[in-house]
Amino acid sequence: MRLKNVTLTYIEVTEFGTVVAGTGSSQADFIQEKEKNMKVLMINGSPHIKGNTYTALAEMEKIFAMEGIETEMIQVGNKTIRGCVACGSCADTGKCVFDDLVNETAPKFEACDGLVVGSPVYYASANATLIAFLTRLFYSTHFDKSMKAGAGVVAARRGGLSSTFDEINKFFTISGMPVVSSQYWNSIHGRTPGEALQDEEGLQTMRTLARNMVFLMKSIALGKEKYGLPEKEAFCRTNFIR
Repeated sequence: MRLKNVTLTYIEVTEFGTVVAGTGSSQADFIQEKEKNMKVLMINGSPHIKGNTYTALAEMEKIFAMEGIETEMIQVGNKTIRGCVACGSCADTGKCVFDDLVNETAPKFEACDGLVVGSPVYYASANATLIAFLTRLFYSTHFDKSMKAGAGVVAARRGGLSSTFDEINKFFTISGMPVVSSQYWNSIHGRTPGEALQDEEGLQTMRTLARNMVFLMKSIALGKEKYGLPEKEAFCRTNFIR
């Protein structure tokens, strides 16, 4: 006998007893309750609004839309953004002393579940404007970035992709952010705007990256719900010169 339109109550049994976790017409409905309102913040570090970096990010954006993930893309590479001056003001105020796009982006960064950072390759490195932006954004914000998924995306005519990819990932790994991988290093090839559309493997890499990011964000959300975040020790700062 098949039961139709039955509302089920899902429970979670823990070492402390039985806890009612939620209700729904199916287990999928129950899981979807935890996945609502997920958002990915996308940073375009190219000075070209519709260049090859944008092509890579837009390919990911299509998958996010299909998966019901909200996205916002912020154009950084064509802005005037100065670097950090090590003034220390953010230690007291929780924001950068230069009130520009960095401070505007900070609350969006805090609210997102995943961050995608895209950059063209200049001399085997990311766009300097983007690095100035990321340095100030990560350093001046004091909220816990642990378990926000992070993905770097790089575009180049030919070489320097791996070193640029590594440079972006360092912002994630120092912040406790899981780095999302794909079927290849997260890169795409093209020189003039639009050429990246001819890189079929690169486009596929972006789609796979987006799907993996969705999976990771959902898995983290479920894990946080059931287990919470990993315990953090008090930071033990050890300077080489004492």
